[in-house]
Order: sequence, then C-alpha cells, then structure tokens
Amino acid sequence: MTKNSPILIFLLFCFSIHAQQVKRVPPKQTRILFVFDASKSMSAQFGSITRMDCAKNLFYRFIDSLGKDKNVQFALRMYGHTVAYPPGDCKDSKLVVPFGADNISAIKQKVSEAQPTGITPIEHSLTESANDFSDKKANNIVIIITDGIEECDGDPCHARQKLVEKGITFKPFIIGIGLTPEQIKTFECVGTFYDAEDQQMFSNISNIIQEQKMNKTTMQVNLLDIYSKPSETNVNMTLYDVKRNEYKYNYIHTLNYQNNPDTLYVDEYPTYKVIAHTIPPVESKDVKLSGGKHTVVPIDAPQGTLTVTRPMGIYNNYSEGVKFIVRKNGDMNTIHVQSLNTIEKYIIGNYDIEILTLPRININKIEIWYGRTKTIEIPNAGSLQLKLPEAGDGCILLKHKDEKLEWVCNLSSQKLQTFNLQPGNYVAAWRAKSLKGSIYTIEKQFSISSDRQTVVEFNK
Repeated sequence: MTKNSPILIFLLFCFSIHAQQVKRVPPKQTRILFVFDASKSMSAQFGSITRMDCAKNLFYRFIDSLGKDKNVQFALRMYGHTVAYPPGDCKDSKLVVPFGADNISAIKQKVSEAQPTGITPIEHSLTESANDFSDKKANNIVIIITDGIEECDGDPCHARQKLVEKGITFKPFIIGIGLTPEQIKTFECVGTFYDAEDQQMFSNISNIIQEQKMNKTTMQVNLLDIYSKPSETNVNMTLYDVKRNEYKYNYIHTLNYQNNPDTLYVDEYPTYKVIAHTIPPVESKDVKLSGGKHTVVPIDAPQGTLTVTRPMGIYNNYSEGVKFIVRKNGDMNTIHVQSLNTIEKYIIGNYDIEILTLPRININKIEIWYGRTKTIEIPNAGSLQLKLPEAGDGCILLKHKDEKLEWVCNLSSQKLQTFNLQPGNYVAAWRAKSLKGSIYTIEKQFSISSDRQTVVEFNK
C-alpha cells in the first residue's frame, strides 16, 4: 500500500485537474451582422466628405476594434447596392459575406467596393437578416449603418419579431448619417439610434458589446396563487404595446421542466401590459423592460373551478346542449357561458349563474375557492309532450306556490311539441288560430317530475 501511495496521489491530482477543466464553460460566441446602406442618397455630402465615405470610415473603426475579440464573428449584408435608382428594387438586399472565421478582410473589401446605387428597403433587409444567423446559441447582434428611412412602403417595426424569434438581440444599433430629427423618430421602434456626429457614439456601442455581451431581454410572467406562488398556468396571455395600442405577442402560459414560468424572449422597446385570459381576465401594471435583463411580471390569478351537473335522463340526455351564463356577483355583464357537466376555472370570488333550462334557474353569490371545485347540482328535467288539434298560439307558464304564473316559453304552430322542463307545476294555455276570440283559450294544468314523461292533449 505504501509503495502505491505516490501513484494514487498522482492519479487523484490528475483527476482534480481534469474536473476543473470540465467545469470551465467556454465563453459564449458573439455574432455581429453589419447591415450596410449603399443606396443612392449615400452619395450626398456630409461635411467635407460624402455620406458613403463617412459610413465606410465608421465601419472600419467598428470592425477593427471589435475584431480584436477572437470570440466574435462578423457578416455583411448590403442593400440598395445592385439596382440603380431610379427605379431601384425593393428586394435589393443581399448577404454578401456570411458568418465565418477569418472573414474580416473579405468584409472590408466588399465595403470598400460599395458605391451609392439604389433605394432603401429597411424592413425587407431586417426581415431577411433573420436568416443570416444560424442559431440562437450565440449573442446575435445587428448594426445598421444608414442615411435614410424606409422607401418601400415597409414598416421596420414589423421585422423586429422575426429577429427576436431568431434570437437576435434587440434593439439593433442604428447609426444614422445626416438624418433630420423627423427621420430619426422613424427609428424609435426599430432600435437604439446613434448619430454619426456624436463623438461618444463609437465608444458607447463598443462598450455595450464588449462589456455586456448583449444579454437577451427576457420576461417571465408569474401567475400567482393565494400564497403568492407562481403555480397558475396553461392560460392564454397577450402582451400589449401600451403606446402603440396593439398586441405584440400571444402565448399560452407554460411552466417549464423545473416547474417555473417559462422565459419569454421579447422586444425591449415597448411598454407592456400583460393580459392573462383567465375567467374573468386579469392584467399586470404597465411594464417597462430593461435591455439585456430579465424582468418578472407578477399577476394575481388564484383560481378555483365550477361545474353545474344533473344526471342523464331516461328518455334522452337532458343536459345535452344546456348552458349557463356566469356573471360577477351583482354585475349583469356576462363573463362566460359554460355547458352543463363541464368544469371550468375561475378567478376566486363570488359569481351569479343563470342556467338556461326551462324555466331558467338563477343562483346568486356562488363562492369560488382557491384549488377547490364548486359543484352545483340541479334536478333532472322531465319530458312534456303537447298534442294540439291544429295550429294555434299559446305558451307554458310555471305556477309558483303563491299562485303567481311565470312565463317559460311560447308554443309553436306544430301539432306535436316536446319540451324538457324542470320539475314543478305548470299551466299551458292555447287557442286555435281559426278561432278569433280570447274566450276560446284553453288552459291545461299539469306537473313535471324528473325523468318522467307527461302528455297533455288539447281539444277544440
């Protein structure tokens, strides 16, 4: 044993070194796509040089500085560089150098050869750039260098979602050359705008990329139970852009494999409001995200379940097709219509229901508790068969204990009519159409019992 001790110590040392190496996680790769404007307007003057020369000089500074990081790959897309204006081509956008190792020289060569040519299809270029990235694993970044605004009736804002789905960090960096304040505003929904005349612009962008490595902007919606735990899930939720008054995303809320609310990769630009489509809906406060950070959005959504049941009848399924209206207690607005013998989730609280049987059944102040099922049982219907000698007019009325009559439904002109009625005492009134006098009204009193058929026959 003593002789083997040095060998054992050596093996343990090697294993320890190997374990430390295994634990090391390689740095996440960063991919930067330059979208370069080579449209005709880039030939205009910008101080003592053209806008194109200014764009090229900025580009060289960026790629020379960022290229020092061996963990960064670059690609180049150009637009407006092949079809002369007029007329130009709104599809004139191409990935001229794809991502790859040691391609900086090729990218710089393409930029140096670029000449102002066509028009500016920004939305199309952004949408197409989503296909320039191979996966979501890297930090995917877009830098646009342009002097103009969308010229092809596109909306660059609509391209943002496709880029987010591809894992591309938003906001993109837009480096504007010679844009007016009005033109700059058009880029507010596209990304972070930098003016080429801003002396701090270069260092600002470089610092963000180098130091933060462009973490994704993410959101997590916590649907809270009564214990403020994010256990509620499987609910549709809509994320609205508050300022633009339109929805941005629509998801079914999910708990991941660790039983935590799923992480959503979203655009950081809008101020959001999250609507969880529970019954009734619940919503968050306005949420402003922080770029590159994870934001948790809590929404109180404790739920219980409600069902209204009655057994199946011996003649037919009396529950088939019967529904009930659900309202908040004391509020006549309908929040849901549910079928009998089904179970549905509701936010905890008090509700009123109106069951669409014949006659209707109203039950008020039903309390829904968290995690429990509130079951309302109603008696099964009975079957009424009316036999009429000819077409006529009439109705069925429920007879209360105080002798008051409550209208239930009208009769049709058919000679044989069948109704499913709740148990109780009733009056049927009928008059033949051929008899033009109220005195000819015939009245029949009868009772209905659950799961039994009652036949009422009228004679002239």
